[in-house]
Amino acid sequence: MNAKFGPAGTAESFKEMGYKKSVQLPEYLGKFGLDCFEYQCGQGVRVTEKAAREIGKAFAESGLTLSVHAPYFISLSSVEEEKRLNSISYILQSARAADQMGADRIVIHSGSCSKMSREAALELAKDTMRLAKKALDEEGLSHIHCCPETMGKVNQLGTLEEVLEICTVDESFIPCIDFGHLNARTFGGITSAADYEKMLDMVENKLGHDRLVNFHSHFSKIMFTNPGGEKKHLTFAENEGFGPDFEPLMELVAKKNLHPTFICESAGTQTEDAKAMRDSYYGFLNK
Repeated sequence: MNAKFGPAGTAESFKEMGYKKSVQLPEYLGKFGLDCFEYQCGQGVRVTEKAAREIGKAFAESGLTLSVHAPYFISLSSVEEEKRLNSISYILQSARAADQMGADRIVIHSGSCSKMSREAALELAKDTMRLAKKALDEEGLSHIHCCPETMGKVNQLGTLEEVLEICTVDESFIPCIDFGHLNARTFGGITSAADYEKMLDMVENKLGHDRLVNFHSHFSKIMFTNPGGEKKHLTFAENEGFGPDFEPLMELVAKKNLHPTFICESAGTQTEDAKAMRDSYYGFLNK
């Protein structure tokens, strides 16, 4: 088994190449040699069951895999109980859609720290995820993996350490490591293969080898400000001095025989940039 690569949502080239419907995605992705796709429910889970099953059928027939990005307005660490309960409902909605599509991973934003300490926010987020996991199990959706995501703004919950701690709530949780976010919140802190290796070691030390091997990932170049962190997503072609570079990570993943899912979130060129990552990975794998 090898690493998988695909885009988050449809790139500009999807329409430019004459495609219109989500069921056409496998054919489109196949032209780039890609393996997966992350369906975007950031603004809410609006896909109908009929459409979800049609999309799932098209992907199953092609051998490509799917993941789902849960709504952005999920607030795992809100001090308002109603917002946390609503977040559990959004996670359930995302899991149902994922199940209908034949996907088994949903990506979930970690939340914010608001006016509380990071430690207090983390405990609230962990408690919300415990309740969410219980709700998933009760609805027969225990096979859906929740993937808490590292975040790009400094005031957000979602350092690598915090996400790994959330993942200790249940063995089925898989970290979504957004390397662009981590680079943005550390103001360009990822500069070498050693920086990537340190992160991968942290995953293995905290969660074990199996979850390291299969981690979920987002990757893009992201413009950031100091002290805020993430400002906006860029493309691989934009040379504005913002990273991180993907090649050292691709070499490490190939060398360590890991097979994560890499979802590219470049701004409009996510399909092409996912292919660039895939080509780099296979170049190292076949050396």
